[in-house]
Order: sequence, then structure tokens, then C-alpha cells
Amino acid sequence: MIHMLILFCLSCCHLIGVFGSETNESQSVMEGDSVTLHTDFTEIHEDDEIMWNFGAEKSLIAQINRASGIFFTFPDGRFRDRLKLDRQTGSLTIMNITTKHTGHYKLEIIAAQLSSKTFIVSVFARLSVPVISSNSSQCSSSSSSSYCSLVCSVVNVGHVTLSWYKGNSLLSSISVSDLSISLSLPLEVEYQDNNTYSCVINNHIRNQTTHLNITQLCHTCSALDGDITSQTVSLIVLISAAFAGSLLIVAAVMIFCNCRKHRKNYQEVETSEEQITYAEPSFYKRNTYKLKVQQEDHVEYGTVTMR
Repeated sequence: MIHMLILFCLSCCHLIGVFGSETNESQSVMEGDSVTLHTDFTEIHEDDEIMWNFGAEKSLIAQINRASGIFFTFPDGRFRDRLKLDRQTGSLTIMNITTKHTGHYKLEIIAAQLSSKTFIVSVFARLSVPVISSNSSQCSSSSSSSYCSLVCSVVNVGHVTLSWYKGNSLLSSISVSDLSISLSLPLEVEYQDNNTYSCVINNHIRNQTTHLNITQLCHTCSALDGDITSQTVSLIVLISAAFAGSLLIVAAVMIFCNCRKHRKNYQEVETSEEQITYAEPSFYKRNTYKLKVQQEDHVEYGTVTMR
């Protein structure tokens, strides 16, 4: 009796393990690649039914039944023309995957032995190549001329780590879990340093590396000061030339105005002389009348009495 009870308990445990068995599997893939979720079956039976669900809502995206055939459903269209179901094993392949396909995929197998399996798929965006640039504004007369300030940056990344390496040694790093964010990581190196520096961005799958060329990006402060002095001298020469040119233009304009004014006055004088009318003098001979005193033959004289 006791042996039968033990055998019954073992059978119940075996049945619970069979009907309630569930395993989890994690997979990481880069955006644009394909990923296959395996059922671990070499062949499904005639009466077996396989269902694939996606997301917390467990939306049915694919189903296979040897008796009724195979069909796909697309609750929101995100899997359209991306799914491929193996008729023999029931494995599901997602092609040209994107970050929208990140999530939980649940496989349910309805057969003589019920089982299920959950796949946690993480899709990472393509990694941008890190860009190293110099920050020459950090170089001043008060700082040492043998040091160079650099910054490594990437844009539109998520779930990545950005790091500076000196050879194989990690110098500094910064991580982000958000999507579509920009990262920057500064570094100061000695101008005469012969070590190999590199900036690396990586996620769980891949990495991108950019090596530092110190002689190309870094300049000493003295060199910068020389450049600034040369630029200043050039600027002064340019300003002086522009000022001298302006004075010449002003002088030319003044000379032109004066010449034009004198020419105008001269034309006015000529015009006044041309307007003078000279009259032809006319001389008239006056008629003179001569009183002719006729001499009388006889002249009478009167007496004048003085009182």
C-alpha cells in the first residue's frame, strides 16, 4: 500500500512537471538582423498545435496545426512580412528585426505533453562610430602647453557604454539605458604621449572603436599662441589696408566734388557772359540854329539918366 502511494505521488509530480513545464531563454540581436526562436523539436506530430504569442498582452502572431494548416495574425502590423514559421519543427524566425520587436515571445505547445517556453528578445540599434575632437578652448596661457583636451562623442544611441582606453587599460566610461540620446566623454592627454588611446562604444553584442591621432588633433598652447599672433597681425594689416583704402576713396570723392563745383561755377560765368547784349552805338547830329543878327543900317541910342 505504501509502495503504491509513493508511486502515485511520483506519477503526479511527473505529470505536473510535464503539463506545467516552462523555460525561459534570452537572446540579443542587432537591428536589421534575423533571429530564430527554436522549439527544440526535431519534428512536430500530426495532432500537435503550436502557438506563438508576443508581448504582455500575449497577442497571437503565428500558429501551426498539421490538421488545419499554418496561419499568421498581425494585431498591429509590426510583424508583417517579417515572420517565417518552420513547418517541421515549429520554430519561428523574425527577419529584418527592429527595436519595436523587443519583448517577450511565448511558445505554447498543445500536445500529449503540454509545455511552454518564453523567449526574451533584446534588439539593439546599430552602433554609431565614435567621433574624437579636440577642445582647443581649454588651452590657455595659464595652462601647461604640453596637455591637450579631447572629447569623444556619439549621437542617437541607447543601452550602450562609451569608454576611453589607454592601450588595454580602461581610463573612464559612461553608460546610458535610454534610447536616442547623445553621449560625450572628455579626456586630457599629454602632447608628447606615445601611448595608444582609443574611444570605444559597445553594447551586449558589438562595439565600435575610434583610435586617437594625437599629432593630428592636439596642438600645444605655444603653437596656438603663434597662430593667434599671426592671425592678429593679419587682422591688423587687413584693417589698416581697409582704412587706407577708405581714406583714398573719401579723398577721391572730395576731389571729384570740388572739380565738379569749380566746373559748375565756370560754366555759370560763361553763361553770364553769353547773356550780355552789346548795343551798337548810334550818333545823331544835333541841329544848331544860329541867330543871325541882322545889322541895321540905323541904330538909335537912348539916354540913360543916373539918379
